[in-house]
Amino acid sequence: MAARILRPQALTREAFAPFGEVIETQGAEERLINAGTTTRYHDLARVDVEAAGGRPLISIFRGQPFASPVTIAMFERHPLGSQAFYPLSGRPWLAVVAKDDAGRPGDAFAFLATATQGVNYARGVWHHPLLSLEGVSDFLVVDRGGEDANLEEQWLESPYRLEI
Repeated sequence: MAARILRPQALTREAFAPFGEVIETQGAEERLINAGTTTRYHDLARVDVEAAGGRPLISIFRGQPFASPVTIAMFERHPLGSQAFYPLSGRPWLAVVAKDDAGRPGDAFAFLATATQGVNYARGVWHHPLLSLEGVSDFLVVDRGGEDANLEEQWLESPYRLEI
């Protein structure tokens, strides 16, 4: 079966809202702290990890770069908590998500994130694993740790061809 074509759109708060939150300083609430020496960009995403006794987990992911076109053949989701990614390497990257279709990934959407935009995938949102561009890239990741399994994977019957 031929792959479906998927082209990324710019990552904006409005376009990404059905899937979670965009993490960026632009337009965020600013607070001066530490006697005015530090600007805090306040409450950028809702970390959701408490289901089934979960706890916050902070990691660094190092993603290998992908070149166009990318075959999108699998999605994953985390039923017990959110998962946030914020780039640390100064490179753009891709966030690919899918609507839920009766417990399986449905229609997919690709978002081109700038080097200063992260995302927080809401609990249960289907998304492709990390898609770095231009070079090996590190990401700060905040998600759920704990005893219960927090990962579901689904392979697609008809993959997407992501053209960057």
